[in-house]
Amino acid sequence: MADESWRVPSLVQELAATVQEPPSRYLIPEQDRRDGQLAGAEMPEPVPTIDLQRLLASDDDYADEEATKLRSALQSWGFFLVTEHGIESSLMDSLVAASREFFRKPLQEKQAYSNLIEGKHWQLEGYGNEQVYTQDQILDWCDRLHLRVEPEDERNMDRWPGHPESFRGLLHEYSQSCKRVKDGILRATARLLELDDDDGIIGQFGDRGSINARFNYYPACPRPDLVLGVSPHNDACVLTLLLADEHVGGLQFHRDGTWYCVPPVHGRPLLVNVGGSLEIMSNGAFKSPVHRVVTNSQKERVSLAMFYATDLEKQVQPIAELVDEKHPARYKKIKYRDLMAAHYEYFSRRGRVIESLKV
Repeated sequence: MADESWRVPSLVQELAATVQEPPSRYLIPEQDRRDGQLAGAEMPEPVPTIDLQRLLASDDDYADEEATKLRSALQSWGFFLVTEHGIESSLMDSLVAASREFFRKPLQEKQAYSNLIEGKHWQLEGYGNEQVYTQDQILDWCDRLHLRVEPEDERNMDRWPGHPESFRGLLHEYSQSCKRVKDGILRATARLLELDDDDGIIGQFGDRGSINARFNYYPACPRPDLVLGVSPHNDACVLTLLLADEHVGGLQFHRDGTWYCVPPVHGRPLLVNVGGSLEIMSNGAFKSPVHRVVTNSQKERVSLAMFYATDLEKQVQPIAELVDEKHPARYKKIKYRDLMAAHYEYFSRRGRVIESLKV
């Protein structure tokens, strides 16, 4: 039987504690690291910021002003910060602290929540690495804990850490709060698209729209000039809400041939970015931005991404009201289950599935 141990790479946190140089499987191509390309550039302007309370205000002047800012952010960058979102910073701090506590536990304890079945068959949920498709796939300097949050009856509680004891309750409470933020943003986005119904995007989710949480742990890396925390990609979902590290940067977005660094921000805003599904639904009005994560030689970094997606069996396609003779469909329709499968395969090759769906 052929040796397929390459499909199960070491956990990066354990690797980081023992090596002086990253193994060759983590090194990005030479052309991508010339001239300090991983350092990125400063944003040419402040990160777009939306006050959610004003965006959803009954006062039309406030709402219109924020809606104008939202349109600009969606059309120029595809991501923005949300302030005044109504989520207690104490809740966010506690959840981040609980996730750090989990990642700092001994390996044997964390392996109880592994995303490997019988130590070799990969599944999305659980603790570990991303799926490895080929022997020459470039690996990311990141461990993660991926959990399905909704539909609630599909939660696999065997993968939800029981220690620290506060973890499960904190994640549930946080996910309920984030849903309200997501709904408010998508209703405002529907109005920007002049859809007849404010729920014109939310209605695309189907009866069993999904929420997935991914806790990302980036250990300090001895050679941040050679390795990426997460390879370039755009998210496949409708919308992503990111609770970023307050103290350590690393997130970069690509625009007009340049990688721009998103600086750490205090005060616990949420960073929101357009997913590929929303790019398709909006018929290209709003683009899903390509982003990546770079590593740090001195400090670990932790973040939490909440991914909001349609029912797995739902067809993702341009919303009917946005398509006519003057504005033909610019994307093929695809079942979300198939979109996700293709997304991971394209990601392993450093490609973007959405490019293959353009008409």
